[in-house]
Amino acid sequence: MTYELVIRHGTLVDGLGGEPFVGDVAVSGGVIAAVGQVDEPGAREIDATGLLVTPGFVDLHTHYDGQAIWSDRLTPSSAHGVTTAVMGNCGVGFAPCRPADHDVLVDVMAGVEDIPGVVMVDGLPWHWETFPEFLDALDAGRRDIDVAALLPHSPLRVYVMGRRGVDRERATAEDLEMMRKLAAEAVRAGALGFASSRFTLHKTFSGAPIPSYDADRAEIETIARGVDDAGGGLIQFVPDLVAGDYEPVLKTVFEVAAEVGLPVTFTLAIGNAGEPFFLDALTMVEKANADGGDITAQIFPRPIGLVLGLELSGNPFVMYPSYRQIADLPLAQRVAEMRKPEVRERILNDKPGSDGHPLMFAAQAWNYMFPLADPPDYEPSPSDSIGARAAARGVTPLEEAYDRLLDDDGHAMLLVTLANFRDGSLDTVAELIRRDDVVLGLGDGGAHYGMICDASFPTYLLTHWVRDRAAGRLSVAEAVRELTSVPARVAGLADRGRIAVGYKADLNVIDAQALRLHRPVVVSDLPAGGRRLDQTADGYVATIVSGEVIAENGSPTDARPGKLIRGRQRAPVGSAT
Repeated sequence: MTYELVIRHGTLVDGLGGEPFVGDVAVSGGVIAAVGQVDEPGAREIDATGLLVTPGFVDLHTHYDGQAIWSDRLTPSSAHGVTTAVMGNCGVGFAPCRPADHDVLVDVMAGVEDIPGVVMVDGLPWHWETFPEFLDALDAGRRDIDVAALLPHSPLRVYVMGRRGVDRERATAEDLEMMRKLAAEAVRAGALGFASSRFTLHKTFSGAPIPSYDADRAEIETIARGVDDAGGGLIQFVPDLVAGDYEPVLKTVFEVAAEVGLPVTFTLAIGNAGEPFFLDALTMVEKANADGGDITAQIFPRPIGLVLGLELSGNPFVMYPSYRQIADLPLAQRVAEMRKPEVRERILNDKPGSDGHPLMFAAQAWNYMFPLADPPDYEPSPSDSIGARAAARGVTPLEEAYDRLLDDDGHAMLLVTLANFRDGSLDTVAELIRRDDVVLGLGDGGAHYGMICDASFPTYLLTHWVRDRAAGRLSVAEAVRELTSVPARVAGLADRGRIAVGYKADLNVIDAQALRLHRPVVVSDLPAGGRRLDQTADGYVATIVSGEVIAENGSPTDARPGKLIRGRQRAPVGSAT
């Protein structure tokens, strides 16, 4: 027989944490047909001698709800070995939605996920109303990688309650009955579960808390029961990370999950300093799991942060009236103005206004702000912070930030490490990554287009945590397990995430020594000419989805085999679970 594809002589990393071994992988019909020594030929063959062969990566936390409609490529994720992306996180999205409420959901997504309103207005056809109809729209599209969706709480609430839902009024018994019915409908159509958020900084573009923010226990439980009515699924939740006190809201969600019998994954952030509230959350996870629960804390393997710059949504001066006078000038002209001594003095002596993006409180966190070079350093030395550099120069941090923004003719970027950078390092992250109740995520691909570019974290894990970091280093088998079978299990996608016969043929062929993460760049490829941050990498020799090569050596092919995943997926018949 002839296989469709054979990858030969690669170092196979099975995705389960097993010891890597040299062998072949054969693919037929979009699944793995043979592993080990393959004597039969392939219609196409890839020589992987000296290269890693891994399962495709699974990203649990993305926001490609819009991009998956208007684009056939889900970058940056697919440029970093991701072959499955789960969207609908944080309880925000585009369905269900009545035509009269389009502006409401645009306002939510523009505020929470930093997606320009005009991009959504021009890029989305809005030819759906219900969540099943939205899934049908996804199913009809062509794209490079697979996508799956959670039912987002805020659109559900607005769909059921209208203006009362936007204003965060308490749901009536009739409202709850309808939410339960629609949640079951969504899961039967293919939703993996539902997502919600209680995060203070999740605000609409207009500045109001998102519709799900004040939802009470009865509402969370009712939606969960709707998910259970249709066979079950995942609860994804964002607690109030700013308050730091995880207990009240997590207690509610964990209790609901225990009563209904659903798994939960929630966002966990490690404070840079102060009380270690994250330890309290992990203690709660341990107790819940000991009592029979299935709870995972979702963490990010590098600092949770912002990228600031003159081309981006934020910078330390974006709220200064004197800067706003020139903010709409083309970049080159704006840089020329900012280099004038009188303009520099005027801006530096100005004071910020009160209105602006809710995350701009971090735009002057000088001791956690660093120049972002190429290659980018996501675990910089505290001595390289804007605050430390300013002290060394004998200038104010504001002056140092001003000067650094003008580097590279205004294309310079500054990284603000908002969380996970405890005591100036990632040592705490190193301790948590290996925990069985912790899963990697929070890359946010498809969102925060002008201030975050974190979907590249798989490449960072394989370079920084496996190859380059001296302390807390992961083995390649451990790292690949955390990128594949672990998130696949959490999502309920048991048909992927490992190299074994019968599993989905989503694979990466990687030159581990050549892996290199590039600094983010600004591209203008969104609908209506909108701009976004993108990030590429070297070292991905081939990325394969359902047996088709979607990218070779960093360049996309014409293949678009990505599908909508409808619902949780079982492991192949006869496979070991």
